[in-house]
Amino acid sequence: MKKFIIIAVLVAVVQTVFAQLPQVTLKDINGKAVRLDTLSNGGKPIIIDFFATWCKPCNRELSAISEVYDEWQQETGVRLIAVSIDQAHHINKVKPLVDQLGWPYEVLLDPNSELKRALGVQLIPYTLIVDGNGKIVYKHSGYVDGEEDELFEEVKKALDN
Repeated sequence: MKKFIIIAVLVAVVQTVFAQLPQVTLKDINGKAVRLDTLSNGGKPIIIDFFATWCKPCNRELSAISEVYDEWQQETGVRLIAVSIDQAHHINKVKPLVDQLGWPYEVLLDPNSELKRALGVQLIPYTLIVDGNGKIVYKHSGYVDGEEDELFEEVKKALDN
């Protein structure tokens, strides 16, 4: 019985970590529909980073990554997609913030928290990495200055999957 419980827990952990993106359709900041489960990056990793305009750690994280994003892309081919969880009545603040901070990322809007709920996101910033096969291989909640270095190490690991 004890072995069965251990195996069941391991299977649940593996399924959680190596899950795929849900079939959720969001809009980008220009109004174009994007289906998450069809995202690809030519076999290279994708970072999905949940944020809100009012979340200071989120904005610090995405700004810190933007400073090294070109280098990350050259070295690994990674693509970053920022997902705003701002509610509908604040959604008009997203594009001005992105423009002001000069973020070079694709930005999607999740005003009804559909993707947030589907992935079980509780706190932001929340970052995940999807490998070149579409499997979620890394999840992290929160941000402390400098953690983008750890994130990049995880991106490089995702290249090996």
